[in-house]
This record gives sequence, C-alpha cells and structure tokens, in this order.
Amino acid sequence: MKRSIDRILTTHVGSLPRPDDMLGILQARLAGRVVDEEAFGKRLPSAVAELVAQQAHTGIDVVDDGEVGRAHFVSYVEQRLTGFETREVSREEAAQAFYLAGSREFQAFPEYYLPEETAAPSTGGPAPRETFCAGPVSYRGQEQIQRDIANLRAAAEATGVAEAFFPAAAPNQIAYKRRNEYYRTEDEYETAIADALREEYRAIVEAGFLVQVDDPQLLTQWTRDPTMTVADWRRWAGRHVEILNHALRGIPRDRVRLHTCYSISAGPRVSDLELKDVIDVLLKIDVGALSFEAANSRHEHEWKLWESVKLPSDLVLIPGVVTPSNVMVEHPELVAQRIERFAGVVGRDHMIAGVDCGFASTVHSLEMHPRIVWAKLAALVEGARIASRRLWGSSGETGPGR
Repeated sequence: MKRSIDRILTTHVGSLPRPDDMLGILQARLAGRVVDEEAFGKRLPSAVAELVAQQAHTGIDVVDDGEVGRAHFVSYVEQRLTGFETREVSREEAAQAFYLAGSREFQAFPEYYLPEETAAPSTGGPAPRETFCAGPVSYRGQEQIQRDIANLRAAAEATGVAEAFFPAAAPNQIAYKRRNEYYRTEDEYETAIADALREEYRAIVEAGFLVQVDDPQLLTQWTRDPTMTVADWRRWAGRHVEILNHALRGIPRDRVRLHTCYSISAGPRVSDLELKDVIDVLLKIDVGALSFEAANSRHEHEWKLWESVKLPSDLVLIPGVVTPSNVMVEHPELVAQRIERFAGVVGRDHMIAGVDCGFASTVHSLEMHPRIVWAKLAALVEGARIASRRLWGSSGETGPGR
C-alpha cells in the first residue's frame, strides 16, 4: 500500500456516478429484471476506462473502477455466492426490512424519515422481494472477479495512476439483511459467508490490487437496534471483527483497507455512535488502512481522539476530508486544514486524504448530481496540494494529470 511519503495522497471510498447509458441496465438488475448481459459485458470495459480516466484527470492517486458494474455496493454478491434465493414478501415484511425501520434515527425524527420509509414498500407495482439464505454458501464469482480485474488493470495501466483498489462487501454486511434459513446459528452463517468472500479478497490481492472491505453495518448496528447499550454493541462488534479477521487470514495487512461509516448521508444523524466508543474496536481489525467519516458535522470534531491512541506502525488512516452528506463543495483551504490536523496527530506518512462515504452506493441514488461529485473530488485534490506544500514545502502535485 502506497503511503504519503513526499506529498499527501488522495483516494475515495469506491462508488461513483455511473455513465448514463449504464444506468438503465443496472437499475433493471437491481429490480430483479432480466437484462441484456451481452450488451452489458461489451460496454463494461470502456465504462471502467472512462471512470478511471476521469479520476486520474481530476488528480486522484488511488483509484477504483467506480463500482460501475454494480447496481449496489452489497447486492452484487448475490450473483457471486451460492445459497441465496429471492422471493416475494408481503408489504408489511418489506416495511420491516427497510433499513431505517425502527431505528434510533427514525424514532428521533420520524417526520423526516417517514416519506422515505413509506416509499420503500410501495403500494403500487409488483410485490416487494427479499433475499434469503436457503442453502450452503460458497463462492461462484471467479469469472466475474477476473473480468473486473482485467478491466481495472487495463484502465489503470492506460492512465498511469499510482495505485488501484477494489471495494468488496464485508461478511457482516451480507448477513444482516439476508435472513438465515439454513445454518444452525448466526455465527455459522456469517462464518460461511466469510469463507466464501475470502476467495474474492484473495483474488483481488493476488492480482496486485488493494482490497477495500466495506462494512458500514459494523457501526450502523447501534443505530438500527435501539435495545442495544454501548456495552452490548461492543460485544456484538467484537464477534463480527473476529469473523472479519477470519475472512482476512493469510492476506497481507498492507494490501487491505477497511471502510466503515453510518449508512446515512443526508439526515439529522443524532444517533451515530461516537468514535470514542469504537476506536479500539477498529484497531483490532487486521488491515493496513482505516477509512472513516471525519468531514461531516457529526464527526469532524473527533480528529483529536486519535491523539489518545498509539497507532500500529503499519497502519494508515484514510479520514474523510470531503463529505457526501451535503451538496456544498468544500473550500480547498478547509480540506487542507482537515488534512493538516490528522497529519499533525498521526504523522503525514500515516494518512491518505479520503471521503466520508461513497457518492452513489446505490445506482438510483439521487442525493448528488455527478458534476457536484467531481467538484468535491477536485476540491479534495486541491486541498491535498495545499497541505502538501505546507507539510513538505513542496509543490504538492498529485495524480498523473496534475
């Protein structure tokens, strides 16, 4: 994993706005409709090349494929794992499965979230569908991951970017919303998912890329379950970290990033766990880099907490210094100040400038116009250049296009 040796490197979380002509196919896939897989396969390499080139032109150092071939940052695995089936459920069951139903956040601000919840199990159109585990889980996505690797390799080589990564879902992220009807216990179920996903993690790393394990559920479980105390969450999280480390066994730490967040971009967010309660849990995960929220107004103040912990010598922090939680484009000077705070606490070579969360984790996301996304990433790059000049006394040039 490259480090900020002579300037602050830049990256992001993974999902980016997809090209317009890919949206229809991906939206159909997300809805469970049949799509033209041949046309999709023909378009995918050039779509990846376009997104990688745009990242490089913007000045992002550590890039990915923008998850351009995925309709959702988690549901893509249903095509790569055996044991799952999707079937119709009642509208009442669909309402209960809505990701904020019954959560602390919904209870605190029902007036804000109610329109979204009532829209989820729509009273019109086809019956809602949910995915269940109905058999043994194993990995069957070898052909798909090798296709993705080939596409990203070609695009990265063409642009000369510093490094590239693949986002990949965490075991916990798969298990929490896909009801187990096969395994004897939830631990057995999640461990089976971990063993299957390990094949994807290894394939990515063996191909020479970084793997970024995406686990928003690790922090969001607290918000979703109002019965939990902080002590309850810490016990629950400790077990899930053990299972994640089981999935990562034998994979070099310096080839793995972890991203976690709170699963809500725009919202009051008063029920987010505080970093002081989770920081030691995060440090137990066997990864070489931690990507987390640090730019939005619920978490920006938490940078000072990193003064109180001793980081492993091989750990890199990837704090968000721009955020998808609002559409305002950050001033580059503010981005630079955020970077300098972390560099002053953990050391400039122990940080990479990142983003709080993905910009389009679901393909039909309407939270932010693509032009604003790229403006925010440009502000990230410019802020890193400003910070680099002050931290190294250098030009702080970033990316092959800068």
